[in-house]
Amino acid sequence: MKGDVMPGIVQIDRAHLNDLVKEVKETIATDVVMSKAVSRKTKFGLIDLWKIQRGMKSAHINFKENF
Repeated sequence: MKGDVMPGIVQIDRAHLNDLVKEVKETIATDVVMSKAVSRKTKFGLIDLWKIQRGMKSAHINFKENF
């Protein structure tokens, strides 16, 4: 059964189109000071990936031993 729920071309009136594409002017908060704990980003490294894979292997072995 082949049928289209939505039409291929959506009809929209000019007023709604102008609301959707209107440029919004934003200001940036320059007086906010971030603490070191919040601003410091941790990197996901090779060791982190290795720890996840090691944990998956041990979980799989434990699961097989229980059944």
